[in-house]
Amino acid sequence: MKIAEILKKDFIIEQLSSRTKRDVLEELAAVILGGRPGYHAEETVNVLLGREKLGSTGIGDGIAIPHGKLTIIDELTISFGISQEGIDFNAMDGRPVHLFFLLLAPENAAGQHLKMLAKLSKMLKDAAFRNDLLTARSRDEIMQVIINKDEFC
Repeated sequence: MKIAEILKKDFIIEQLSSRTKRDVLEELAAVILGGRPGYHAEETVNVLLGREKLGSTGIGDGIAIPHGKLTIIDELTISFGISQEGIDFNAMDGRPVHLFFLLLAPENAAGQHLKMLAKLSKMLKDAAFRNDLLTARSRDEIMQVIINKDEFC
C-alpha cells in the first residue's frame, strides 16, 4: 500500500500551531476527523495518549508516529504535520520532534496498521528524506517528497 493512497493533501499541516503533545495529537486528528459524525476530540486524544503510555511513539531523529485504533473510522488514514520549532514528545532520544505522521486505523485493521507503521519507519530512517520534508514549502511539495520516496520503499 502506498502512503499517497491514504494521506490526502488536505491532511497535511505545513506548520503545526500546537506546542504540546496533547495539542499536536488533537490538531493532527482534527484534520482527518473534524466534522465526522461521532468524532469527539477528547476521546480520540485519550486513545492516542493511551498508546503513548505503552511507550513513546517519538522514535528519535525528530520523528513521531503516533497511532491508534478508532471505532468511528472504516479505513486506514494518515495525517502529517511539521513543527519547525519542535515539540517535546518524550522521544526516545530526548530531542524535540519536528515531523509527525499520525496513523489512525479501524479496530479490525491490525495487519494493515502494522505494515504502514513499518513502512513509515523505514522511510523516515533516511536523513535526506527527513530534510526534504522539513524544507518543503507547500502541501504540494510535501506530498511530492512523500510520493517520490514511497516509490522506492
